[in-house]
Amino acid sequence: MIKLFFISILFFSFSLNAQVGGEEVYQFLNISTSARQVALGGEVLTLLDDVNQPIWNPSVISVELDNKLSANYTSFLAGINIGSLSYARTISRRFGTIHGSIKYIDYGALIGADEQGNETGDFNASDIAVSLGYAINIPRSNFFIGSNIRFINSNIANFSSIGVSADLALLYSSPYKPFTFTIVARNIGTQIQTYNGVKEKLPFKVALGGSYKLEHVPLKWYATIDNLQKWNLSVANPSDQTTDLEGNITNEDVGFIGNTFRHFVIGGELFPESLINLRLGYNFRRAAELKLQNARTFSGFSYGFGIQMNRLKFNYAYSKFHSATNASTFSLLIDLDSRR
Repeated sequence: MIKLFFISILFFSFSLNAQVGGEEVYQFLNISTSARQVALGGEVLTLLDDVNQPIWNPSVISVELDNKLSANYTSFLAGINIGSLSYARTISRRFGTIHGSIKYIDYGALIGADEQGNETGDFNASDIAVSLGYAINIPRSNFFIGSNIRFINSNIANFSSIGVSADLALLYSSPYKPFTFTIVARNIGTQIQTYNGVKEKLPFKVALGGSYKLEHVPLKWYATIDNLQKWNLSVANPSDQTTDLEGNITNEDVGFIGNTFRHFVIGGELFPESLINLRLGYNFRRAAELKLQNARTFSGFSYGFGIQMNRLKFNYAYSKFHSATNASTFSLLIDLDSRR
């Protein structure tokens, strides 16, 4: 079964001709709405006790998430609002647990213009995705396989698009081991209805993630290797352009090492099992593409905290994108099971 899972991922990787950001439709699917995940770099895949995590990795769905609810909100860039709701419910001991989520993004009022640049008035744009997930334990092993099925709707002024997608994931987790690892293939799908008759690709991606909890220090490390479906992620940063005396412009030359690091996201969580948690993350790609030549912007860094209050938990994350802008994410997790 595990071999079949990997063959499926490889098949989809080649058949979809996967791209990266800015080249596909429904890009909001790859924006995290969980404050805990955002604080750890935005791409963490092995948060086993967080009801928000199955949106990104359905293989973590388990009875531990039963009857837990989460509401998330991000005050994103340029007045854009992002939010999500997540809930998990155990149907029975034999059947297991299902997970449902709703994710939306509201771009607010935008200024319309024709081909000549004449303003035609304001218009609105928004996206929404509804997903349902399920995972099973491979008998007599510590491996788990999970999948999400997702319905997507996008609206831009008078145009709309409908799509469907799925996620596939494999997780290794043992209660006797301090480490966990997973591989996830996300956004496998297609447009059912296009905006204007031109069919666009979904933001398919494959990621490998892991975590390790130190034995004698209250610290847990997280690492993700993102966009495995495409090696060359490098985009020259305009801030690193150089101009000689004759006015010739030379763009940044991203080498092997620079491109390799663009696939990595790392994070650390201090006091992961305490009532108060502190978190720090670093996204290498974001840092490289948003840095300024002669200024320290701290792009790529994110940090946050979590506070447990009985059956409520509040998480906050601050993400640094550029010296001119940042984003704050808020999450409220509620354990609806009074027996715990």
